[in-house]
This record gives sequence, structure tokens and C-alpha cells, in this order.
Amino acid sequence: MTTELEYQKLIQCYDWDNLFTLWQDIQNENTPNWSNGKALEYLILRSFQLEQAEVRYPYSVPMKNSNYPVEQIDGVIYFDNIACLIECKDTTEAINFEPIAKLRSQLMRRPPTTIGSIFSMGGVTAPALMLLDSIQPQTILIWEKAEINYCLENKNFCTSLIKKYRAEIEFGGYYRCNVSIDTSGDN
Repeated sequence: MTTELEYQKLIQCYDWDNLFTLWQDIQNENTPNWSNGKALEYLILRSFQLEQAEVRYPYSVPMKNSNYPVEQIDGVIYFDNIACLIECKDTTEAINFEPIAKLRSQLMRRPPTTIGSIFSMGGVTAPALMLLDSIQPQTILIWEKAEINYCLENKNFCTSLIKKYRAEIEFGGYYRCNVSIDTSGDN
């Protein structure tokens, strides 16, 4: 079984071209060198890292005075005074509220300025999106497959994170900001 450290060493060798190839493999469900879901986690984190964001690759948080893990974090991104917990879901089905609730719980144990991002290959169900509005003030940004593709093609995950975060600030609550659409109001 491959360890987190081995995955990290592997992904460190990837440039944008390698990431785009890995992205195609993820979409084709053909990632033999990666355990289930790991390819997406590491692709997202490496993409941010290539744009000079500081990243923390997947890790477990042990319970106090124990080695028993109390939570598993898919990753953290630090960029432009933003700290963002990452949750990745590499499933073809739309995610329901459970991953959102999990991330919200993780955010509640962090400083209030920490935000979260969920990257979902299958999208998010309508009820989950409705419930997302009720969990404020924790900010959770949703990234779907088309947005991930757009960010990879344009090499702009960091810019897109800021765009999504600003839309959340400006429009309040859950605002579905698609990173490929101008939300500045200057059209």
C-alpha cells in the first residue's frame, strides 16, 4: 500500500502537462498508481502548489494524548492570506450533505478565518446546496468537474479561489460562483 509520503513524492514530479494527463485519467477512472480518490486530492493540491500556494498534503489529526486519528484532512492551501481546508470527492454521483457537514465540523475546530473547499467530480445535490446556506458563517466553496477542468486548462486555481471567495463575501450565503464566469458586475 502506498503511503501519503510516497504519493507526495510522486506528485512533486508533476508539471501542468502531467497534471492534465492525470486529470484525463481521473475522468476515465484509470488511475492504477493511485488508491481510490487519492489522484484527485493530490492533483488539486499540486495545482495550487504550482501557482506558488503553500500546501499541506493529506494528513491525519490525532486525538489529544493518543495516536488515534480524530480526523483525516485531504489537504490545506495557504495563499494570499487565505487558509483553506480541502475535501475531495472523486465519485460519479453528486455528493449529498455529509461531506459538507464533515468539512463544517473540521472548520469549527479551526480559527474563524479558515475557509473550506469541496472538489466534487459528480457535483452536489440540490438539497445539499440548499442546506449549505444554513451553515454560515463557515465558508465552504464548491468546485465541480467543469471548474476543475477550466482551472487546469488555464492554470488558475489560486485566482479562481480568490474569485469564489470574493463572490461569497459580496453576495453572502452560498453563492454558486462558476470560476469561468465574470461575477464582477462590470459586464
